[in-house]
Amino acid sequence: MASVTAFIRASEKADKAIIRFRLSDGRKIQLFHKSEIEVNPVKWDSKKQEIKAKVIYNAGDRKTFNDSVSDRKKAILTAYNSEIDKHVLTSELLELKVDQVLHPEKYKSDEDIPQTFFETFDEFLKKHKLSEGRKNHFFVVKRALQRYELYTEKTAKKLFKLDLNTITPDILRDIENFLRNEFTIFKTMPEIYKAIPESRTPQQRGQNTINGILTKLRTFILWSIDAEKTKNNPFKKYSISDSVYGTPYYITIDERNKLYKFDLSHQPQLAIQRDIFVFQCLIGCRVGDLNKMTASNLKNDFIEYIPRKTKEDKPVTVRVPLNTTAKEILSRYPDNEGARLLPFISEQKYNVSIKEAFRLAKLTRMVTVINPTTGEPENRPLNKIASSHLARRCFVGNLYNQVKDPNLIGELSGHVPGSKSFLRYKSSNDGIKIALVNLLD
Repeated sequence: MASVTAFIRASEKADKAIIRFRLSDGRKIQLFHKSEIEVNPVKWDSKKQEIKAKVIYNAGDRKTFNDSVSDRKKAILTAYNSEIDKHVLTSELLELKVDQVLHPEKYKSDEDIPQTFFETFDEFLKKHKLSEGRKNHFFVVKRALQRYELYTEKTAKKLFKLDLNTITPDILRDIENFLRNEFTIFKTMPEIYKAIPESRTPQQRGQNTINGILTKLRTFILWSIDAEKTKNNPFKKYSISDSVYGTPYYITIDERNKLYKFDLSHQPQLAIQRDIFVFQCLIGCRVGDLNKMTASNLKNDFIEYIPRKTKEDKPVTVRVPLNTTAKEILSRYPDNEGARLLPFISEQKYNVSIKEAFRLAKLTRMVTVINPTTGEPENRPLNKIASSHLARRCFVGNLYNQVKDPNLIGELSGHVPGSKSFLRYKSSNDGIKIALVNLLD
């Protein structure tokens, strides 16, 4: 949660000092605001952030001053919280937003002036039902489009603004080319990325990633049409290319058991994350759903939860019976901080632990995967590519080997009926192919 601190930078010999403010939100966000409020440094209480209680000061003036500091803190928080995508905020932009809060009359606009493209985008993010994870993905799309605007202005050397009413298939093609080449543009035009920064420098994008961004842009445009913001749909004459996915790889039941039984007593913290991974293999949920599970998700030897991915659309309760191994794992961790079902760490550290556990257990079988950047197949060892999602694949793939009924498995995994994901498992299942050919005997 964001907090605001008032401070001064003048020495006590100075007669006056300007009150400055620091807004902090976690470790990564530190923003500053310089006010017009002045104080005598001798009379300033840096701990309580007000006039010192023991100095001689007119009671009315004291209250006015202290209230002005308190009110400014509230104005800063209001300005900060009004920004949907807080990653783009700088101290300069915060100053502007604070001024808008303090002097709204300066920023009154004619009601006839239409929304800009990105004002409509912000309204979409507020009104469209999206999980926090999905909303963050749309923030990435918004920032990429803002950089595309700046890039186009600089290369065309004229004003350019995206407009819902004038986006054409040619502009969509231009956006796609920008997304494909952004990792090189960053090197020649770093000023664009200073204006609209990302948490990391742009990397080369594969076609699947570009398709995902364009699909989200299409979602926004279709929402804008439904909301009567525009009648223009440039995607009518522009097709997003098909994404390329490799055959899903997953560990066998024997490999899962080998990992579970491998002695990690010399690394107890790694053993805990190994247990959590095996438990995930046995219930098939996504890592985001696993992380949020508590004891309340246990219902008579079943795990019961609503997948986050479908929560905002058509929420469906998934019930997965716990087998003997799953119950054994839960019995090892009866008391967890915050009543969480298992002592889960951050998703990134969880994935690192999974790879290390695979390496130690010598689960290094080579599998064929599609390189996400080049789209070409390549061979990689399991321990190098193992992650939390491999647990979900383990659950689905091994059940599909036994049952071959995607709807029944979907009830346990949370896949929607008719999910195309199962077609990929079908193509990878040699057992199904053998069974089919044997029908000819």
